[in-house]
Amino acid sequence: MTPPQSIDAYIASSPPEVQDVLQRIRRTVREAAPDTTEAITYGIPTLLLGERHLIYFAGWKRHISIYPIPAADAALRKAIAPYESGKGTLKFPLSKPIPYELIGRIAAAARKSRG
Repeated sequence: MTPPQSIDAYIASSPPEVQDVLQRIRRTVREAAPDTTEAITYGIPTLLLGERHLIYFAGWKRHISIYPIPAADAALRKAIAPYESGKGTLKFPLSKPIPYELIGRIAAAARKSRG
């Protein structure tokens, strides 16, 4: 299978029930870090700040992942703790409401720590 060449193609290749979630995550991250550009890296959507990778997100069968976990204050660390899965990965189960506001906070923290 050929990797998608754009985030639009990546989202379009995802199951229909995941496409809206991925689009909303894309918008949420772009609102928190409007000066980013989009790319596909390692076969998944990536937002770049200049030439630096700011945040990756991916849709899976049962969850959405966001990578890497940014430097964060104590309140944000506490809020993301239930979603931590492995080194540097956050997993948001599709069986539960996606915390878009929290994802926006994660993107803003990533923007702050890498900007």
